[in-house]
Amino acid sequence: MRRGLRNAVRGLCAGTVVWALAGTPAMAAPDGYAFTPGAENLAGSPDTAGARTLVPGHTYRSSLPARGRLYYRLTLDATANVYVPVTAVPPRGATVAATDGIRVSLQDADGNPCFYSSASFGAGLSPRPVTAVGQRDTGRSLCQSAAVYYLLVERLDAKTSDPGRWDLELAPATEPGLAATAPTTPPRSWNSATPQPPGGAPRERRGGEGFSAARVLGQGVWRTRLAPGDTAFYKVPVDWGRQVHASAELAAATGHGYVGGALTLSLLNPARGPVDDAALGYTGTRHGVSLAPVPPVEYANRYAVPSGENGVRFAGDYYLVLHLSDRLADSFGTGPFGVTLRVRLDGTAHAGPKYLGRTEPTDLLAVSPGDWGPPASGDTGGTDPAMRALAYGGLGAGTALLLGLGAWALLARRSERAAGARKPTA
Repeated sequence: MRRGLRNAVRGLCAGTVVWALAGTPAMAAPDGYAFTPGAENLAGSPDTAGARTLVPGHTYRSSLPARGRLYYRLTLDATANVYVPVTAVPPRGATVAATDGIRVSLQDADGNPCFYSSASFGAGLSPRPVTAVGQRDTGRSLCQSAAVYYLLVERLDAKTSDPGRWDLELAPATEPGLAATAPTTPPRSWNSATPQPPGGAPRERRGGEGFSAARVLGQGVWRTRLAPGDTAFYKVPVDWGRQVHASAELAAATGHGYVGGALTLSLLNPARGPVDDAALGYTGTRHGVSLAPVPPVEYANRYAVPSGENGVRFAGDYYLVLHLSDRLADSFGTGPFGVTLRVRLDGTAHAGPKYLGRTEPTDLLAVSPGDWGPPASGDTGGTDPAMRALAYGGLGAGTALLLGLGAWALLARRSERAAGARKPTA
C-alpha cells in the first residue's frame, strides 16, 4: 500500500507541475522581451548566397552584430501582399543614441529595393524594442513578379553605441489578393480632430513583455506601473470602420531635472507595421502625450501617402506599446512610476473585403473577443480573468486531492497499526 501511495503522490506532483507549466506565460529573455514561444532560431547571412528562407506564418529569432547587415530569403508569389516586421531588442542598460536603430528593406534578386523602413530609439536615449518592416504591396509598380526576394536588415548605430549584438524577432506575414476590385483612392474626408479621451476610474492592466504576450485592451482608462527601462505591450481589437485613438499620462514623482522622451507611446498595426508614436518630456510633474488622429480602418487607406493613414489598412489587433526611459532613474529614482493609458474607439464596424485566400498567419486579421480585463477593483496578476479562474479552480482541485491523499495515508497507517496489534505473537 505504501508503494501505491508513493506512486500516487508522485503522479499527482508530476501532474501539478505539468499543469502549472501549461499556464505559465512565455519566459522573457534577460533583456525583458518575451519572444514568441516556439520561435525558430535562424541565423542571418552577410550575403545573399548564404541567406536562409523565411516562411510566412512562422516566427524566427536571430541576432544582429554591431555595424552588421544580414540577409534572409523569401519566395513570393505574384498575388499576395507581404509584410516582414523585424523587432530589434538591445540589451537593457546598453548605451544608445537617438539615431540608433535598424533599417529593413525588401529587395529583388538584382538588389533593387521594393520597400524599406527604419526605426530608432529617439529622444529617450533608452534601449527598447523597436520594429521596422520590409514589405511588398502588389498594387505598386515594383517587385510584382513571383520570384525569390531578399530581406536586408542593417543596424544604424552611432560611434558611441555599445558594440554588443542585438536580438531580433522576425514575423513574416502575407495578405492575399481580393476576390473583387476595390477602390484605390483613400477616403477623402474623415474626422481628424483629436477626440475627448475617455474618463472614469482607471482599471489595472499590466502589459505583456512582447508582441506574443500583449494583453487585450478595449475602450476605457487603464493603469499600470513601469520601472525605468520597462516596455509594456497591449493589443486593441479594431474592426473595419473603427477608429482608434490613445493617450498616456506619466504620474508625478519626486526629484529634479528634465528627461526628454521619458515616456514613449507607439501604435502598430496587426502586421506590426508602425502607425504612429509620440514621446513626452518630463520634469517630475504629471504630464501626458497623445497619438495623432488616424482615419477609420479601411482597405483603401493603403493608398494614402502619410504613413499613419497608410498603416491602418486592415482590421485586427492593433498594438499599443509603452516604454519608460531608463534615464528617469538618474533624476527621479527607480520607481515604479504610475502610467495611465486612455483608449478610445469610434466609428461603426462593417464587413471587410473578401479575400481570395487566407492570411499567414491565419489570425493576422482576426479581431480578439471583448475581454477588456478585470473589474475596476483591480488586477490580481499577469494572467487574464479566464486563466485566473482556471488557475484558482485547478489549485482548488489540487488542494482537495492532496487533502484526500493525506487522509488516505493516515487511514492506511492506522489500519497497519491495527493489523499489527491483532497479529498473534510467536
